Amino acid sequence: MKAWEKWREQITKLDSSAFWVPCHHRQTREGLKNLIQIMLGNTKILCTATAHWIELYISHFLFIRPFTAGLEGMYNLAQKCVQMKPMSSPHKLLQLIIGIIGENTEVVLAECSRGFGPWMVAHAIELLTARSDQADILLHKEHDDIGGISMEELHRLVYAQVLTSHFLTWQIAPVYLTSCMKQGMSLLEFLLYRQPAQHNQLLLKNLEICRLYELDHVSSNIMKIAGVYHWKHGRKGLGVFWLQQARDEFLLNKIARHLFDSVGKSISSESFKQWEGLIELLGSESKPAGSLEFLHKYRDFKKSLQQACDKKTLDAARHAADSLMSLMKNPSTPQRFWLPLLYDSLTLLTWPGRPLLNVSQTNLLLNKLQELSMASMRPGFVATDLPAEALNSVRLALATNLGRAILEEQ
Repeated sequence: MKAWEKWREQITKLDSSAFWVPCHHRQTREGLKNLIQIMLGNTKILCTATAHWIELYISHFLFIRPFTAGLEGMYNLAQKCVQMKPMSSPHKLLQLIIGIIGENTEVVLAECSRGFGPWMVAHAIELLTARSDQADILLHKEHDDIGGISMEELHRLVYAQVLTSHFLTWQIAPVYLTSCMKQGMSLLEFLLYRQPAQHNQLLLKNLEICRLYELDHVSSNIMKIAGVYHWKHGRKGLGVFWLQQARDEFLLNKIARHLFDSVGKSISSESFKQWEGLIELLGSESKPAGSLEFLHKYRDFKKSLQQACDKKTLDAARHAADSLMSLMKNPSTPQRFWLPLLYDSLTLLTWPGRPLLNVSQTNLLLNKLQELSMASMRPGFVATDLPAEALNSVRLALATNLGRAILEEQ
């Protein structure tokens, strides 16, 4: 302070000294005298010499109040400088600077939001609370009128929602949401549920987010939603895949029953082929009334029967016969499929050389055929689309096989 006062005294002496008498260049003389007046802090000269209110404002701290500490009085001085050097077209940063100088946190946030958007607001809060206890209290205080959350959490929630509006920035949003103690996780769950189910890449990103933040129940529900969506829109295999990932036994069993009914209308090879891939995908672990288990066994039987017809070997034929008996003995095989299965197996029942079925096995099939004949007389019996002579052909083949089996065992 003493050094500055001494320096000002020397400048004042220079201003009134005879040094200027030899200077005959008017512009030089006036320019130097103005420079001295600026260094002495002449307000009128400072106002004339500066082109912007910020220049005038800063010059006050350089030449008039060089030892100012803190923000006390800085806001009023800034307002005074703005009045002395008004701008022809106000800049968008003006109110932001005034808010910073006046330590008006709410004005700073409002101007950041208006001029720069939600990203600036979310991060400006970190700066505002770094060295100001008053701002820290204001921004971390919970407000009932905004759902019991703080201003800091509110602006982070807003920015997180902006990030989720585009699939390229969506994965960044949870970083902000998980820092919001009150509503962050619930909003994250809500936003995850709102993501479109038809985009597999986005779905995989969402599932990865669920894994990172241990949202297992949300992950399961998202996969269920995706599974149902794809199933309803004709992508059956994809729908089953996502339902399997979600381990939704209820819906898988429901699909299996639908599949079973579709295949069950006709068990011919042509109708079965279009569903075979889906049956394989579903697996046999889901057991809605045993329907899937039956369809898998039927698929295995058709394969072994085809091999027997192609190879014409005794081993292949025996394997097909064993597969047939497994189906006919299994309680999961519906009664309406007994005759189609036996009719498909006429090649096995009339196999040349030696019978493939023994007496006990043949009697079991004859009993099944008898049960079927009695059931056909009851109301509500579902008839098959087999030829009219199918029943007699099967009965004759079984009778012939029984005779051959008796002779074989004697």
